[in-house]
Amino acid sequence: MSKARPSQGSFVDDYLPALLTQASHLISGEFHRVALAKGFTVSEWRVLASLAGAQPMSIGHLARLVVLKQPTVTRVVDRLEGRGQVRRIAHETDRRVTLIAITPAGQRLVGGLIELAQEHERRVLEPLGLARAAELKAMLKQMIELHKNLAEEGLPEAGE
Repeated sequence: MSKARPSQGSFVDDYLPALLTQASHLISGEFHRVALAKGFTVSEWRVLASLAGAQPMSIGHLARLVVLKQPTVTRVVDRLEGRGQVRRIAHETDRRVTLIAITPAGQRLVGGLIELAQEHERRVLEPLGLARAAELKAMLKQMIELHKNLAEEGLPEAGE
């Protein structure tokens, strides 16, 4: 037996994936304008921010983290490597895997933008209060953990 939807509003007005997508698009878009003004493409920002302070990672892992297709991430890494902002590292035990790491130059370049991103995040979360903001982030991390294996099992990506 299915529950009837309230007559006001459309399905997506209360559908979690749609709400998450809308919130992400709006909030990210606000900050992407800052990144673009500082001379970064959105893809470069995502890649450098994901590598900043992290262990070297494979292109595949980086692609999942930045929510871009692997060929796109490879092109971004090529550009960033050409500018000395990231470097490729051979995997110690698997010659098929190349790891990507941020360089000190890349870290310096993205460091100021990360501070601006943190300020932006504080402004976005401030109306929720510290406790609710922490709870929201914890719930999102839990949802990601619970569902990341499904995404890695080859479900179609958005737009496919």
